[in-house]
Amino acid sequence: MANTQGPQGNHDPAGNTQMFRAFVDEAPQGPQQAAAAAGPRIGLIIGVVVAVAIVAAVAWLALS
Repeated sequence: MANTQGPQGNHDPAGNTQMFRAFVDEAPQGPQQAAAAAGPRIGLIIGVVVAVAIVAAVAWLALS
């Protein structure tokens, strides 16, 4: 089924796109924001290392 709706029915999201880009492009403005941004990254790295260690331990137990 073809979309026959004309340009009058389409919403132009240019304003929303501009606000989103301004939000995304906004740089951290202080050491607190930089530390807060690094926190989840460090947690993710630790989580991946723990997950790999658990998988390796389970594989070692299963194969021994």
